Amino acid sequence: MSDDHAPLNTPQPPASPPPAESGWERRVLEKLALDAVTEQRRRRRWGIFFKLLTAFYVGVLFWMLGDFGASDGLEGRHTALISVEGEIASGTEASADRLIGALQSAFEDKGTAGVVLRINSPGGSPVQAGMVNDEIHRLRKLHPELPVYAVVEDTCASGAYYIAVAADRIYVDKASMVGSIGVLMDGFGFTGLMGKLGVERRLLTAGENKGMLDSFSPQSPRQLEHVKEMLGQIHAQFIAVVRQGRGERLQEKEHPELFSGLIWTGERSLQLGLADDYGTVESVARDVIKEEALKDFTLKENLAERVAQRFGASMTESMGRGAARVLERVGLR
Repeated sequence: MSDDHAPLNTPQPPASPPPAESGWERRVLEKLALDAVTEQRRRRRWGIFFKLLTAFYVGVLFWMLGDFGASDGLEGRHTALISVEGEIASGTEASADRLIGALQSAFEDKGTAGVVLRINSPGGSPVQAGMVNDEIHRLRKLHPELPVYAVVEDTCASGAYYIAVAADRIYVDKASMVGSIGVLMDGFGFTGLMGKLGVERRLLTAGENKGMLDSFSPQSPRQLEHVKEMLGQIHAQFIAVVRQGRGERLQEKEHPELFSGLIWTGERSLQLGLADDYGTVESVARDVIKEEALKDFTLKENLAERVAQRFGASMTESMGRGAARVLERVGLR
């Protein structure tokens, strides 16, 4: 029988097993999974860090918003400390409102054995200084058992000395600057420069003296005499307050220019009777008042007030510019 019609039963090669998962693919998947976990942990750590940082800043903000000048929590007998620093003017840390508030708190505190005014100021408003001087005298009458001492650090001039003379005694350093018992009013005059530049000043007033002291107008002899008389009156008030506070300690005969506005060293101020002795806040508390513990009653400007003042100034400036534009349009400016 011929083999031509026999079925072909050619053996097939065995099927190859399915390829196993390649090693590099598994490694890639494992690396991606590990990177995802690492990134998640990193984000969690940074999240915790920023939360802690935010909490820290919020805590600092609340601390700064608080008013920490009125009391430091000291209990028992102490020397009350009030700082008079910088310009004495409305709206400053040495304004009459702040200093009077601090003085009242110090005198009303049951543990106060005496009050020390730590002064480092070139002066300022005679009105603000006079208000503080008057309040010190009023409180001393209400609490005659509590002495008040002024301790001068670098400078106690003009309005600052106006305040200091209300104290029982004034202590200085030998190099302190003391005095400047005088009054000033300053400004500038541009009339000569305006004439050279061909600039004409147009100032309209209702009231012949309303433009007095205008920097761009010639000085009027009559107005100048009026200003000098006014300054003389304020100077006389200043001198009277100094004489009232210092009494027979003043050596006016020794130096006729005592009230001329000159400033003196602490050493010279002792010789002239403007001050009483050398001393610091600590030495006066320890050796004079006999209560070394200090309790600070100074009312300091907090962050909220600074922000409010800056915001208010910005708003006022914006409103002023807007009002000026309106006035220009209607012809009133």
